[in-house]
Amino acid sequence: MLEAQILITPKSEDYTKKLADYLDQPNHQNTFESTLTFDDRQKSRHRATTRDGTVFGWFIERGHVLKEGDLLECQSGEIIKILSAPEQVSTVSAQISSHNPALDLTRAAYHLGNRHVPLQIAPDFLRYQHDHVLDDMVRGLGLNVTTEPAPFEPEPGAYAGGHQHNHGHHHEH
Repeated sequence: MLEAQILITPKSEDYTKKLADYLDQPNHQNTFESTLTFDDRQKSRHRATTRDGTVFGWFIERGHVLKEGDLLECQSGEIIKILSAPEQVSTVSAQISSHNPALDLTRAAYHLGNRHVPLQIAPDFLRYQHDHVLDDMVRGLGLNVTTEPAPFEPEPGAYAGGHQHNHGHHHEH
C-alpha cells in the first residue's frame, strides 16, 4: 500500500505555481486519480484505491477534509489527485415565484445549520447529503428539493484548520 500526504490543495494561494512546478518535473507521469465520497474525504486515516486499482492510504491532520483537486504525494513519489465522487444529495433551490430567493435560501441554511448538517452553499442552491426528514423540513419552508447524484463539497465549518477560539470560557480537550 502506498502511504500519502497532502502535497498541494486548490485553496492554497500558490496552488497554480506549485502545480505548474510539479507538472514540469519528470516524475509527474506517476499521477493517479482517486474518486472519493465526502465521508471518505473527511477521514484523517483512510485506505482507498485509485482508478487503476492501486491501493493507497493517508494519515492527515484531524479535521482536514480533502477537496476536489487536492494532490497527495506518496512516500515513493507517486501523486494522487483527489476527485469528488457523485453521491446521493438533496439540492435546495428557491421557488421561481419567490420574491426574495436569497432570503429563502438563507433561512433554509439557518435551519439546516441548527441541525449541524454539512452544507454546500452556492449562490443559487444549497446541498446536503440526502435525508428525507430534512427534505420535508426544507419543503415546509417553501423551497424546492431535488434528490440527485452529484459531487458534495460542503463548507469547511467555522473551526476548520483547528479548534481555536476564545469566547470567555475554557474547554477541556
